[in-house]
Amino acid sequence: MNPYTLPDRELEALLHDDAPCGDATSFALGIGPQPGRLVFRARYDMVLCGSEEALRMGELRGLRPVGRVAASGETLAAGAEILSLEGTAGSLHGVWKTAQTLIEYLSGIATATAAIVAAARRGDPDCAVVCTRKNFPGTKPAAIKAVLCGGASPHRLSLSETLLVFAEHRAFLGDQPPAASIARLRRQWPERAIVVEVGDETEALAWAAAGADILQLEKLPVDAVDRLHRQIPGTRLAAAGGVNAGNAEAYARAGAQILVSSAPYFAAPRDVAVTLTALPTTTEP
Repeated sequence: MNPYTLPDRELEALLHDDAPCGDATSFALGIGPQPGRLVFRARYDMVLCGSEEALRMGELRGLRPVGRVAASGETLAAGAEILSLEGTAGSLHGVWKTAQTLIEYLSGIATATAAIVAAARRGDPDCAVVCTRKNFPGTKPAAIKAVLCGGASPHRLSLSETLLVFAEHRAFLGDQPPAASIARLRRQWPERAIVVEVGDETEALAWAAAGADILQLEKLPVDAVDRLHRQIPGTRLAAAGGVNAGNAEAYARAGAQILVSSAPYFAAPRDVAVTLTALPTTTEP
């Protein structure tokens, strides 16, 4: 299911970046007005993301869709058609590579996200996967869409809407007790969960006793997560640092209710096969 579509201004910026002064080759060959068809297909199995943006790019250049457009969030088998567009060769060439590349990168993120979610749910059906704000700068709306299409949620959309206390914050608190820090955060932001990142079990127990809502366990091994889950069952545990499809099941089974990962942002793109063919020119009577 498509959570949202990137706005026209962002899509226009992408198209303009690829052809700031038009398509020199199509212009020089004089093929711009000729009719054609552009078809996008999944080269391998994938969780799709970005088809709505590809369609809208085509519409912005006067192209029309032919047949069904696969929706972001759909799981596609190799060879499945994503989108087919018809129009002039000039517009088809102007949209082709930008639309293809966007789908490939976003589908790579969505597919990798889905793999982590599937692994986590094998360990605990109620385990949640969230992805960090470590997306490539400037790509947040697109990256978050891909994360949502893969079945996860954003960990933090920004610094402005979450409370996450790092050791780097605590370095400026001097000898302030954890309970005092928690109390201050609750007074200032009474409706928000307080998350504290910890680097070992001793820190985890101290901040749990102080009243933290969620402990973000940075690079703690699975056995440490299991011990903490048994010691402080009333505190939600979030495993973070190095979480991927290979270890998500183990962390979920050990008692981490939340898995925090940046791995999907570094996933390989999912290849999209493209065919561009000329259509017969209609002759007016």
